[in-house]
Amino acid sequence: MTSRFDLRRMGMALSAPVLAIIVAVLVTSAILVAAGDPVGEVWGTILSVPRPRVVVAIINAAIVYYISAVAVAIGFRMNLFNIGVDGQYRIAAFAAAVVAGEGWLPGPLNILLGLVVAMLAGGLWAGIAGLLKVYRGVSEVISTIMLNAIATVLVAFLLRKVAPQTGSNIVSTKPLPESSHVSGLPLIPGVSREVYGLIILAVLIGVVYWFILGKTRFGFDLRATGRSESAAVASGVKVKRMVLMSMILSGVVAGLVGMPLLFGQDYAYGTTFQPGLGFAGIAIALLGRNHPVGIVFAAFLWAFLDQQSNALQITAGVSDRLVLIIQGVIVLSVVIAYEVIRRLNVRIEQRRVAQALATQAADVKEGAPA
Repeated sequence: MTSRFDLRRMGMALSAPVLAIIVAVLVTSAILVAAGDPVGEVWGTILSVPRPRVVVAIINAAIVYYISAVAVAIGFRMNLFNIGVDGQYRIAAFAAAVVAGEGWLPGPLNILLGLVVAMLAGGLWAGIAGLLKVYRGVSEVISTIMLNAIATVLVAFLLRKVAPQTGSNIVSTKPLPESSHVSGLPLIPGVSREVYGLIILAVLIGVVYWFILGKTRFGFDLRATGRSESAAVASGVKVKRMVLMSMILSGVVAGLVGMPLLFGQDYAYGTTFQPGLGFAGIAIALLGRNHPVGIVFAAFLWAFLDQQSNALQITAGVSDRLVLIIQGVIVLSVVIAYEVIRRLNVRIEQRRVAQALATQAADVKEGAPA
């Protein structure tokens, strides 16, 4: 009985993202038809088997997306909308690049120092939004959006101050020492490009996220507060402290978003550093339903669409921006699909409980003395 119940729950959980993807395909196809674009060629390009170098690009993009989505998911589990992951990872990546670029410590120790600085910077920047919410009642949505804008301007200002004067239009921090570069992993044969060595960091973050949320008192309090704040207060949970700690923890993880890029690809923070990773994390966390495994699949789907869209302009004569429509429709569809599945699940549960009570009442009646 329990096994069938778990299988049913698993099936219901998988139904929402599958339904969302089907809806996204149908809606996007309708848009293509309305615009007079070749529907078959577009989907043929997007769904074609990627070449080995594209596979590596998909994995690398998924690594960064995964960390970003976990940072967002920590807030989501607490009913906190940390929209500020983008600003937090910018501040953190810049701080880590400046400190690690000095090369005060040798090799791996310098990398570790950079990671610690990134976590501290991300956590402190997110903590501002947490303090504003706890002590002034400021919505974290508003404060984190404002902090994103401040972070962008602040980092651009500081970057001009610390960047070496090279005469180039590309401005960046001092390059990391070669001993602080994290070597890639040749996981895909037949291609010179390698997977980020800090894929290990993403795996570690996923395991720690699963453990803290599922196996610790802190995780239980966090989930309980997210489901019902009044019930959490009644059971002795200090909600204000949980809000502040959740925001800081989310910022700590957000601080690590740019680390695979910094130590495995760019080796400096500059004007070409990849933007928009925080906003992608919001959509991926929603799609993955804040589950550490679900986020893995969502991150790979997001990265797959991103990389496969690069060939749209050449093969189908359609702008690669089309994939943004697909991703947007997926996010919208997944929110609707989850609500539909949730209501269906509640109805099934109510029916199951009613049948069980009816059976129990019938048994009592049959066993009663005449």
